[in-house]
Amino acid sequence: MSGDANHHSHRHSRPGATPGATEWGETVGVGPWQGPWPDDERYDPELLRDGDRRNVVDSYRYWRREAIVADLDTRRHPFHVAIENFGHDHNIGTVVRTANAFAAAEVHIVGRRRWNRRGAMVTDRYQHLRHHDDVPGLLAHAAAHELTVVGVDNAPGAQPLESAALPRRCMLVFGQEGPGLSDRARAGSALTLSIAQYGSTRSINAGVAAGVVMHTWIRQHADPAAAW
Repeated sequence: MSGDANHHSHRHSRPGATPGATEWGETVGVGPWQGPWPDDERYDPELLRDGDRRNVVDSYRYWRREAIVADLDTRRHPFHVAIENFGHDHNIGTVVRTANAFAAAEVHIVGRRRWNRRGAMVTDRYQHLRHHDDVPGLLAHAAAHELTVVGVDNAPGAQPLESAALPRRCMLVFGQEGPGLSDRARAGSALTLSIAQYGSTRSINAGVAAGVVMHTWIRQHADPAAAW
């Protein structure tokens, strides 16, 4: 990664700039590149000229989107995430954003093709997404790619996530808010895991549950030294 990009990673305010969705009224990012432009095709001339206000890590400042995706492809982890979308679940954007943060290989959306991208905060531009019409299609894909299907649901018979060993190559499957994992997804899972809860509610938000389980995979299999 370019050291120059990190050198330009300070906050920069520009009068009249429109803040992004995650900036809460404050313009973040970097201004125009100072000094000679880098002779590197990964860099975007428009971003070098105008500044880079995107919500990306410092090492990717000024890079073309295609270059960022290509570099992420060398860093992605061998776990996939799937979420059922038969009722237009509003948690999908959050799942995509979290999957991007933990460098999941792919996010699979099962059911309806359309989903609310607001919660993704444009991270879907950098995350590989795949659609499946139904659960059998998802399970067939997992089998073809030798991914162990791990269902997440607080249902009778589920094993506690806190004491489970997650497979390195796996497909983490989450149900919709409310009904949880579908019967077909539960039946097709090699194991079903539940998240320990200590309060009064019967369930946990699907987006939050996905983050908990993904981070459990990270703790068991990822190299902390490779994080930004």
